[in-house]
Amino acid sequence: MRTKFTVLTVLLVALSAVAATPLAAGATQQSGAQCSFPVSVTDATGTEVTLDEKPQRVTTLMPSATQIMWEIGGKEQVVGVGLPEYSTYLDGVESRTNVSAEGMGVSVEKIVGTDPDLVLAPSGTPQETVEALREAGLTVYVYSDTTSVEDVKRDTTVTGKLTGNCEGAAEANAWMVANVDAAANATADAERPRVIYPLGGGYVAGGETFIDSVISASGGTNVVAEAGLTGYPQLNDEKVIELEPEVIVVSDYPGPSVVRSEPYASTPAGENNRTVTVDRNWINQPAPRSVVYATRNLTAGLHPEAAESADFVAKSEIRAEANASADGGTGSDGGQSATDASGDANADADADAEGETGAQLPGFGVPAAVAALLASALLARRRR
Repeated sequence: MRTKFTVLTVLLVALSAVAATPLAAGATQQSGAQCSFPVSVTDATGTEVTLDEKPQRVTTLMPSATQIMWEIGGKEQVVGVGLPEYSTYLDGVESRTNVSAEGMGVSVEKIVGTDPDLVLAPSGTPQETVEALREAGLTVYVYSDTTSVEDVKRDTTVTGKLTGNCEGAAEANAWMVANVDAAANATADAERPRVIYPLGGGYVAGGETFIDSVISASGGTNVVAEAGLTGYPQLNDEKVIELEPEVIVVSDYPGPSVVRSEPYASTPAGENNRTVTVDRNWINQPAPRSVVYATRNLTAGLHPEAAESADFVAKSEIRAEANASADGGTGSDGGQSATDASGDANADADADAEGETGAQLPGFGVPAAVAALLASALLARRRR
């Protein structure tokens, strides 16, 4: 049971987020985004993490931190990554050292072998792993729990501050907030369909999660959260039918066929065969690009007409506006908004966000955690 709890905690806490309230438009301002060293930041363990100079070698232990490093312009600093199979959408990630352990988790030996100046660790990292890394002389920053959109912004900001990419962090946050606000504004007066996101094995996404926040910002009502259930509860068939979801959000696991299986086939969503497909990378990883693309795609699926008129912006537009502001001028580079509701809503591909935006690539998130939980339960049963 302890092993099962540890696996679930590491995977779920590292990926958990966020409250449903969009950030204020003023949060897009990027002024004062200069980094300076030395820098000191207190992490989730209460440790004051100090860096005398910009780290040249950074090892990330979870895909969301890896994505953040790519988004803020720090990918060239990254030398090691945990679970890279869930970050394959990031250009060049395959060339970094894989510090994953056999099965689940990360290898202290492999992390030390990357000779990092800084290690970025999720909040669910076992205390013994953090202590072992610090005893080996490594500088480790452990993220706090991510429980709100402000926390996603916070994680991006602190990553930029620690790695010397403050301007890139401000730009990524501005891009994220602008798109979340655009979705929320476009769907403000729309009727909110009742949505559920099944994870397999009876598990679903509840309130106070990254997934719930994306559903809400995209103009949907998470029926699990509405019922007062938080985190990732396991529901019986009767409860799912009782919640009466009208739309089922699906990724590649458990897949679109879930709408034809019980108990979902007996819900309004099943009876009307209504689903919205979102790449599991975007729906499961709490980081700027995931927030933007998950929100865009869900909005397009739930409210096609609203998505067509939503003021979604490309990252290049955020950069152009910042440059114009710095130069005392106005305007943008004319980057197209992403409003193609016919498929993946990231029509402009946001050229500044490297990697593919629409492919169904392996994701690291709740489905993986649930799979691990179920596997652990089966293993424990066999051992009995």
